[in-house]
Amino acid sequence: MRRVLLDITPLRHSRPYRFLYLGTVTSGIGAQLATTAIALQIFEITGSSFSVGLVGLYALVPIVVLGLYGGAVLDTHDRRTVALVGGVVLWVTGGLNVLQAALGNTHVGVLYALVALHSAGFAIMSPARSSIYPRLLPLEQLPAANALNVASMNISMTVGPLLAGVIVQFGGYVTAYALDVLLFTAAMWGLSTLPRVRPEGTGPTRAPGLSSVLDGLRFLGTRPNVRMTFLADFCAMILAQPRALFPAIAVVALAGGEATVGILAAALAVGAVLAMLFSGAVGRVIHQGRAVVWAVVAWGCCIALVGVAVLGAGRWFGTGTSLVLACVGLAAAGAADSVSSVFRNTILQAATPDHLRGRLQGIFVVVVAGGPRLGELVSGTVAAAVTEWGALVLGGLACIVAMLVLARLQPGFSAYDARNPQP
Repeated sequence: MRRVLLDITPLRHSRPYRFLYLGTVTSGIGAQLATTAIALQIFEITGSSFSVGLVGLYALVPIVVLGLYGGAVLDTHDRRTVALVGGVVLWVTGGLNVLQAALGNTHVGVLYALVALHSAGFAIMSPARSSIYPRLLPLEQLPAANALNVASMNISMTVGPLLAGVIVQFGGYVTAYALDVLLFTAAMWGLSTLPRVRPEGTGPTRAPGLSSVLDGLRFLGTRPNVRMTFLADFCAMILAQPRALFPAIAVVALAGGEATVGILAAALAVGAVLAMLFSGAVGRVIHQGRAVVWAVVAWGCCIALVGVAVLGAGRWFGTGTSLVLACVGLAAAGAADSVSSVFRNTILQAATPDHLRGRLQGIFVVVVAGGPRLGELVSGTVAAAVTEWGALVLGGLACIVAMLVLARLQPGFSAYDARNPQP
């Protein structure tokens, strides 16, 4: 049974990793709480899914710019220090969220500006933290560590939105944002316990130039297996991203409120957590690229089925039944996404040399964080043109087709052998 359940060996093996992990779990809950609260506040002000989807646009530019340049900085500077700098930016942003809510802000521009500032801090901190993991653990423990990280992220995505829905409904936005600030303290503590993590094989500290950034992009352009980990995530997160539609689905289609938004968002994460609880076998999967392909196809199928469940509300069955079916579909989608995430992370970490790891993790943040933001814009725009259920069905089908086409064009990815990592 132990070979089936989540492998916690990395937590036992490395004390620095254990502290970093605990800080990541608690601060992640706060981050998801704040993200859901911002979506609710924007929808309350505007009543528009398109306005909620615009959050993705305002978050995308800082993620792209600082993700790419910040990754280059990581390959010349102490990665712990860089992560702490990004953490300070996130901490300040949390305080400003509290302030605008306390002042009764009704201008969505303020919220968009804070989203951009938060994305800037995230684009600095996230690749720094991810590039540290392979230095704290042996190569054979990376799949288990990535499963633990995906589990922690999705625990956050389960608890955070549920807390947001309940706290906003009964305690208001100030309380929700203040709790985010408090929980983020744990992340700063976890980072502060780490030793210095200088990149391997680097000389004196220097500011990287444009050529350093381009080196990472050139490496990605010539390494098909690493490149496919990014393209696979684009298929799922840009073409079939449902999050921006949750407020409208909850209020309009399902006749619910803020708590229903939290339930929908949490359903994705519940499925991912359940999948990771039984992820003990991930370290024994050899053809990790093939697992990514089928996981992304499964994501697309599930999102399309969620659209059908939303369509059926009030037509074929009651709103309560529709909510249950939508949650089941979202949970299955979350499980598929977690499997994809574990193997995409593992391929990237194992196949990338350390002196380029910061730059590739920076690009990874652009894709993994920026992709869903762009996906929110796409889904919000499609929903405004058709309907929310139509955006889900069309997005899911587009994801399936795009992933199968990419797999056909790059057959070597499905043959990727974890015993001999090749970028």
